Amino acid sequence: MLTSVLLFVGGFLLGLGVGLLAMVWVKKQSDKSVESLKETFTSLSFDALSRNSEEFLRLADEKIKNQTEANNQQMDGKKNLIDETVKGLKSDLEKVQSLMTNLEKDRHQKFGELTQELKRAATETEKLQQTTNKLQSALANTKSRGQWGERMAEDVLRMAGFVENINYHKQMSIDIGTGNSRPDYTFMLPQGQMVHMDVKFPLDNYLNYLNATSEVEKVSFEKQFLADTRRRVKEATERGYADTTKGTLDYVLVFIPNEQVYAFIHEHDSSILDEAMRQKVILCSPMTLYAVLAVIRQAVDNFQLEKTAGQMLNLLGVFKKEWGKFTEQLEKVEKKFVETHNSFTHLVTTRRNQLEKPLQKIESLRQQEETTLIPVDSDDNKSKQA
Repeated sequence: MLTSVLLFVGGFLLGLGVGLLAMVWVKKQSDKSVESLKETFTSLSFDALSRNSEEFLRLADEKIKNQTEANNQQMDGKKNLIDETVKGLKSDLEKVQSLMTNLEKDRHQKFGELTQELKRAATETEKLQQTTNKLQSALANTKSRGQWGERMAEDVLRMAGFVENINYHKQMSIDIGTGNSRPDYTFMLPQGQMVHMDVKFPLDNYLNYLNATSEVEKVSFEKQFLADTRRRVKEATERGYADTTKGTLDYVLVFIPNEQVYAFIHEHDSSILDEAMRQKVILCSPMTLYAVLAVIRQAVDNFQLEKTAGQMLNLLGVFKKEWGKFTEQLEKVEKKFVETHNSFTHLVTTRRNQLEKPLQKIESLRQQEETTLIPVDSDDNKSKQA
């Protein structure tokens, strides 16, 4: 484009110069030739300007054409790049749309599952509330509370591997001197020993403490419950369950069928447990009862093992004595076998050889006798045979 402009300006200046030269030359001519000179100058200027304009237009057209082709190529490249970018964006949008669709489906599914879980949780909560109400009603009744305590104790016994009428007895009557008594559970120990356990425990004031609405009522029911616990420990010592003259240990077990109650006693008055131990009463929660039963089970197993070990030692003594007799008799039999073997070897070697010698001589004589009895062939016989 710049070259075309320069050519145009150059042509214009050339024409202008030619015109000026013509004008100078015209001044030197006569007036008669002025008109012809003007016409000649005009013609020359017009021709020069026409040629310059045509060259300028041609160059401008070529430049514009080249520039247009370059722009078209550049536009094609940009178009292809834009098309590729649009395709990539379209693919990404399709993936995003697919992901959003899957997320929407998953959201509906998860929402449905969450709804089902919430319904199930509501159902379980309702069942738990009903169970809690039943448990609260059961604990409010003394008889039901005793049955519940026995059920808890039996669960612990089952976990410890105890079997009724083998490892323990329920409601077994015992003679305490002033009459008969029936502890809830009696555990059998080695050498005919026993230990008793009661599962009845006062929980009325503890439930009142939980249901109290004021701090004053809570303090009052707390004191009453702790006093009930001390009375329960004293009752256990007065029932004759720890009479060593009756084949029982000098300790008695009192079962507290709830870990929370056991922890409550520990937290609010731990001296009760110390007093109970001094009076040979062991307060047991479900977990501590399991530990006590494990000790009892281990003691019984150790005693049985010790008893069995003594029997095994006696049997080993008997076995050793019989083994000595067996080896002694085995040695005698072995000697007999050796003598028999030696005798048999003597028979198959020396005695056999001595017996075969006369037979060999007899065989030798027999062969000699057969040789003497064979007749000598004559010439006639030989010719007949031939």
